[in-house]
Amino acid sequence: MSTTGRHTSPSSAALESAGFVRITSRADGDALAAAGVLARALSERETAFQVTVSRTIEERTNRIEDGNGHDDASETVAIGAVDADVPQLGTGDRPATLETVSLVRELGVEPDPVLALAGAFASGVEPGAGETEPLLETARERGLLERRPGVAVPTADLADGLAHSTLYHAPWSGDREAVRETLDSLALGDRDDDAHRRVGSLVALETVGGEDAGRQAAETVARVLGPHVTPAAPFETVGGHADVLEATARTESGTGVALAIGHDVSEAALTAWREHGRRAHEALAVASTGRYDGLVVVDAGEGPVETIARLVADYRSPEPTVLAVGDGEAALYAREEPIGSALEGVARELEAGYDVGRRRGYLQYDPQLDDSAVITAVRER
Repeated sequence: MSTTGRHTSPSSAALESAGFVRITSRADGDALAAAGVLARALSERETAFQVTVSRTIEERTNRIEDGNGHDDASETVAIGAVDADVPQLGTGDRPATLETVSLVRELGVEPDPVLALAGAFASGVEPGAGETEPLLETARERGLLERRPGVAVPTADLADGLAHSTLYHAPWSGDREAVRETLDSLALGDRDDDAHRRVGSLVALETVGGEDAGRQAAETVARVLGPHVTPAAPFETVGGHADVLEATARTESGTGVALAIGHDVSEAALTAWREHGRRAHEALAVASTGRYDGLVVVDAGEGPVETIARLVADYRSPEPTVLAVGDGEAALYAREEPIGSALEGVARELEAGYDVGRRRGYLQYDPQLDDSAVITAVRER
């Protein structure tokens, strides 16, 4: 299955005339936010739609092929690569959310700037950088966003937010009681700017100061500090919102879709996010690793492989690329070079389903396949 070649972008004219739109999305925070931005625009125009989320290119392609031919008045949009002749978003370097923002504006709809900023954040783009600057200004003018010191979390309860966030990994990550004891030792008192500043300093020191911290940790944790607070949104900060989108896209996609299109499911989404964060940090705390030229391999156990690969790449790995191996699945995360063509070759060799984003990849294969075969296939590319 090849995902190379020329892809067409969705046409606003085709969407305007469609009686029904099928949206099939990649399973990550950027794509899920993009699906939400598009679905909300269609709803505003009173166009019926359906949103589905799939982990691999093959699954998305099969969904599209199953839906083709049922209704001549329908349109299909893929967010993420597919092996089908349909319009696609999010297959290049530009975040899917920002592509979709441009598309819905052509439809005469102004997107929710907080959702769009959260999707962009999930893709690695800071609020206010590049194309997000007008979104940030709109959110500020409408009183939807303000900046303060501290750490980006989705909850008002700091212990809850810090314990389950997957935007960083500290010694007490995954353990709410350990975080609460650490916060109690700071004697924060009122949660004013000074208190938030002290919490931010704590997270920075704990993240960067560990023996296993990589040189990139300081740069990565800076994204979490000085968050954009969103008092009118379902979650406390833009970064926290992005973290919840990532978690639900991969573990509770139905809840994630409902959240992205604007339903009141924040508590269910936070429950999925907590479980996802706990599993990631607990697995990472005991994970064994191996180092090769240009690659670190981590045994993810039963943890979420994509999140573990990203955390190791962002905070621990001395090499630019990380492979996290689980049971019948694996994830690649690269800090520097795109991995799409290499991952496609690995998937062919392993007869695996796969997906690929800007600098991340996912493999789904026979659980009986030995880990060494996966590692060898990745190393050879």
